[in-house]
Amino acid sequence: MPSLHPLLSGFAPIWALTGVGYLVGRGGLLGGHAEQVLNRFVFHAAMPAALFLLIGRTPLDRFANASMLAFTASTVVAGGLGLLAAYRLFGRGLPERALAGMAAGYVNSANLGIPVATQVLGDASFVGPVVLFQILVVTPAVLTVLDSGRAGLRAALTLPLRNPILLAVGLGAVVSATGWRPPAELNHSCELLGGAAVPTALVALGLSLCHPPAVTGASRYLEVGTAVVLKTVVQPLTAWAVGALVLDLPPRQLLTVVLFSALPSAQNVFTYAREYGHGAAFARDTVLASTLVSMATLSLVGRALG
Repeated sequence: MPSLHPLLSGFAPIWALTGVGYLVGRGGLLGGHAEQVLNRFVFHAAMPAALFLLIGRTPLDRFANASMLAFTASTVVAGGLGLLAAYRLFGRGLPERALAGMAAGYVNSANLGIPVATQVLGDASFVGPVVLFQILVVTPAVLTVLDSGRAGLRAALTLPLRNPILLAVGLGAVVSATGWRPPAELNHSCELLGGAAVPTALVALGLSLCHPPAVTGASRYLEVGTAVVLKTVVQPLTAWAVGALVLDLPPRQLLTVVLFSALPSAQNVFTYAREYGHGAAFARDTVLASTLVSMATLSLVGRALG
């Protein structure tokens, strides 16, 4: 049975690269606009390349199964409660509500899901369906809300063409559906560019720690704490309830679903918040706090259901 110690191997790169970003920021090595520049590089170049390849290489029917139904339910419940809390408890506007919902229900499926699933399950195949669901369903919904403030019917209609993330998702879906194989030169170029997405996003996250938050006080910590509880406690409990009590999933499938639901908030939440200028401090703190808390909750899930 896995203990907390082997799971640390999945978290080590996250803390290391975030620490590098913090040290670089404290030393002023990249200038005062480094965080903004790196985030824009991730949003407009590296992440679209990575998503295009990932979706293009994955059959689109992989998330049509009972396990994904339980995971989807956990995302809807946690994300919906996060959105509701941002509105009712903290009086946030529509963009901040969308980000709060994303922070509460969008899991770090790629760079954390793979090592954690490998350690606990010995199999990371569930990563593909989770990534597809989050990229093809959750991300477009959140980005559409964030972009809605940029005005006009024309802006809404041209959003998929103007937003590099949505454009990459759409092109990747076309490649997957048609079975077309891009030239090797294009694949290799996208692999090199996409490989920079996660480390650069984590360095940018570390850079953001050098700037004091825009909001201080008990309400700020309560808001972050609410999102962290929804992400690390409510979402996996919902996945367990739906998987065990409604769908009657076999033990191994149930463990897989609950384990992935217990993963922390993805750094994509911070990247989008920073790009659109809404709730960056909240997103940053939620990503970091949920990552810290999930080191314990993931181990508990492994021991309880393994």
